[in-house]
Amino acid sequence: MRALSLLILEILAVLSVVYCNVIPLERAFPLNKRVELSHLVARDQLRHSRILQGLVGGVVDFSVQGSSDPYLVGLYFTKVKLGSPPREFNVQIDTGSDILWVTCSSCPNCPQSSGLGIQLSLFDTASSSSARLVSCSDPMCSSEFQTTATQCSQSNQCSYSFQYGDGSGTSGYYVSDMLYFDAVLGQSLIANSSAVIVFGCSTYQSGDLTKTDKAVDGIFGFGRGDLSVISQLSSHGITPRVFSHCLRGDGSGGGIMVLGEIMEPGIVYSPLVPSQPHYNLVLQSIAVNGQSLAIDPSVFATSNNRGTIVDSGTTLAYLVQEAYDPFVSAITATVSPSVTPTIYKGNQCYLVPTSVNEIFPPVSLNFAAGASMTLKPEEYLIHSGFYDGATMWCIGFLKVQGGITILGDLVLKDKIFVYDLARQRIGWANYDCSLSVNVSITSSKDFINEGQLSVSSSTREMLFKLIPLSFITLLMQLLEFVEFQFL
Repeated sequence: MRALSLLILEILAVLSVVYCNVIPLERAFPLNKRVELSHLVARDQLRHSRILQGLVGGVVDFSVQGSSDPYLVGLYFTKVKLGSPPREFNVQIDTGSDILWVTCSSCPNCPQSSGLGIQLSLFDTASSSSARLVSCSDPMCSSEFQTTATQCSQSNQCSYSFQYGDGSGTSGYYVSDMLYFDAVLGQSLIANSSAVIVFGCSTYQSGDLTKTDKAVDGIFGFGRGDLSVISQLSSHGITPRVFSHCLRGDGSGGGIMVLGEIMEPGIVYSPLVPSQPHYNLVLQSIAVNGQSLAIDPSVFATSNNRGTIVDSGTTLAYLVQEAYDPFVSAITATVSPSVTPTIYKGNQCYLVPTSVNEIFPPVSLNFAAGASMTLKPEEYLIHSGFYDGATMWCIGFLKVQGGITILGDLVLKDKIFVYDLARQRIGWANYDCSLSVNVSITSSKDFINEGQLSVSSSTREMLFKLIPLSFITLLMQLLEFVEFQFL
């Protein structure tokens, strides 16, 4: 209690520099009336949620569904709440694109059902009281934010049209509306929050987006651009410029997705390549069973059509031919005494009589700044069924004729990944994604763990700036209440 009293006095001292007026005070809870502790706690939590949700660094938590298994789901998705009244939409998590978009009610060729067992929803701007169409004169549609996908229609609507790497595409128009989310401020302190964001309303889809087997309501882009949700929320001071995920790789899938920084002692970091539209890293070498492969590092160099990117929207992984061939040769040479190599549908596969972990070697992807990513067999192989009494596993890395190496969900699963845009780096660590995680509430090393909420000195200074005049009254009342309890 003494520490609490000192903190209250410290806050009052700082505030007194700014506010010099004499303020008449009245008690919310008179001293001559007994108040239950639970009432005080409930009142404090409500007040804290209002104040703390304005802090930069609030953590936003999204539940994750889906799996990396291409024969089951082959993608990870989460739910977002949009509009007034809010409606839920299932959207694929994609770090390889910027825009959050959902299917419009006016889309004629969009899927009406999904093989994933989820109910598809359509966004109707006319049914949301807070929806606003983004015009061509809006600053968001100006050259400052404009991308190659942004266009201006004849009806003066700011619209978009872009293609994904798998050949699918979408077009539509931009909408400004409410996004609802839970700002996690502690194990028992959750603030129901909202913010106005710009997102896409899809009126046309092509390619795999039209198929019903894995249909969702849209795509949640977590890219580096100004229109990504992480950029929009951080520009409003709602979240820090960092997000994290931990994708479960077992059959049940799922995982954790937060707008915030997951803290784990084993995380290693590698710098992002600057001035790139995607999450480009500098891959320097590949090692199989501890032996570095004879690959010219220049094949991984970043240019207009080369480099290495991290992309949660890609199910498998793709490796440039100059690296793929020596990689597969090294794996085959290591396991050939114990397995039967075979070609299945053009891919290198192996008939394995026992557990792959007992036969296949670890693989290391080595990045700039000495950051190494160790892959277990299940993180570079795919279980492809059974043949002649043996289990067939195939190389999950596909060959790319020139171009870009892509690390998709096959590699990203069963790891914490931290996309730190503020420090321009990506970090990772092997982790059991069915477990809880420690999440920072600021850009410093303070974090939430088992209900403990730690606030740094920098956060405390920010809190002083955010506290309104009415909060002084509550602090003085609380100080008098604390002192009264110990009279």
